[in-house]
Amino acid sequence: MIYSQLGIVASGLAGLTVILGGIVEGYGYGLSLGTKWPYTRDIHQVALKGDPEALHRISATIVGLLSLAFLILSPSVITVIGFVSVVFTALLGMATLYVLAGKLPSIFQGLHDIAAYTTFVTYLLIFLQGLGYNVNIVQFLEQAIIPPHFLYFVIFMGGVVTGLRRMTKPIGQVKKPQGKLQWAWAIHGLLALIFVIAVIYLHFWLTLAFTVAEVAVGLLVYRSINKNPGKPGITIGLHQLFSLLTVVAIILNSLAIVY
Repeated sequence: MIYSQLGIVASGLAGLTVILGGIVEGYGYGLSLGTKWPYTRDIHQVALKGDPEALHRISATIVGLLSLAFLILSPSVITVIGFVSVVFTALLGMATLYVLAGKLPSIFQGLHDIAAYTTFVTYLLIFLQGLGYNVNIVQFLEQAIIPPHFLYFVIFMGGVVTGLRRMTKPIGQVKKPQGKLQWAWAIHGLLALIFVIAVIYLHFWLTLAFTVAEVAVGLLVYRSINKNPGKPGITIGLHQLFSLLTVVAIILNSLAIVY
């Protein structure tokens, strides 16, 4: 039972870290701590002043410590994957700072997002495993890459869009895509459409409901970014929240917990 409880705590904190990352982008805190990583002087005091980037790094650290505890206390394939995903999330988190500073390509932002979601999923599956459900993290990762639903490609391209605009540039009116940013946004949208068709094909109705909500929020994000590219607001955080809920729905549908 403790194993399961710690799993939901780690997954919840990993999800919170993702949402905080969205708030960081939404309110223009991307480089509020510069490119110093993972910590800066008096980071706890900066966090108490309400800097979401500081809170983002602190919550990520707690997830890392929980991940290490799982690996030591219960070594297995799933805890190894969890620890590795945390390590990659952290290292790629450092890389994203250099993406924002224009020193690395946006692909690193996309890879960072995949690693962050993998961390969230891994500990959610550990929680479900503790409740007695037969879960397979390797199978989930395969299904996230292999058709029909291309989940990780949608997440990856969303990160690439963020990296290309460096949290400061507008996307612009995309009628005929021009430039890397608009093409990335268009591909992200196309993959999202394929994802919608796939979950209908799979009869994942709960997933479909959250996906429709996520797409609606995504359109609000697009509007907010074009209106105020430096500070598009809470819509970025909400987009991450509905992305997480969509992932949870996929898992529940896959396990036939809901229909």
